[in-house]
Amino acid sequence: MHNGSLDRHIYDRTKGPLLDWSKRLKIIKGLIEGLVYMHKGSMLWIVNRDLKPNNILLDYNMNPRIADFGSARALSSDVAEEHTNMVVGTCGYKAPEYASRGVYSVKTDVFSFGVLVLAIISGRKNTILEKQGDTVGDLVRYAWHMWKDQRLHELVDPSLGNGYEIAEITRCAQMALLCAQEDPADRLTMTDVATMLNFESMSLSMEPKQPTVLSKIFSPTPHVLAPCWWVSS
Repeated sequence: MHNGSLDRHIYDRTKGPLLDWSKRLKIIKGLIEGLVYMHKGSMLWIVNRDLKPNNILLDYNMNPRIADFGSARALSSDVAEEHTNMVVGTCGYKAPEYASRGVYSVKTDVFSFGVLVLAIISGRKNTILEKQGDTVGDLVRYAWHMWKDQRLHELVDPSLGNGYEIAEITRCAQMALLCAQEDPADRLTMTDVATMLNFESMSLSMEPKQPTVLSKIFSPTPHVLAPCWWVSS
């Protein structure tokens, strides 16, 4: 793809400012369209199981393409669950039930999508603090605190400056947090997400639940990231 992978833009100090909010929102909407098709529109319900910025490719017009289906699995329906003893994927983007028990469904991709959106908004990576009992990651926790305290402007990638609408950031962040819930039953479907991102269609009355409190004291600071420790089952 002409513009490479998403991670080369959102985590790069030189390219990051070139990816303004309108382009980032376009990428988010494109990912939603792709996932709705994978989860509802295709003949089989497809779970990618490794959604992350490295696997989102950008074409000449910055349209996103979901890539790397080497870990993907097909399900018989969008409500089906399967189990595997070989957990693949990337730490920080794997859903808790998949990382710990090998259980996957379309809700596995929904979790990863939620983290992806938070990364697109913030330009930050999500680190799992497993030794402290973390299951969702520091970026998700930080974003929840910023949403709860109505300080989402602090979550936004500084390279965006003031070039964004806080109402759009708020809607996208709340939607992302509703996707990145620890319990799959609390997560949205991608069809819900597609409806929710229509800014004029509905108000966001749903509130994301607070992530489980860590076993050690947590300070919602995005600047100090701990290593990620995990073991596949």
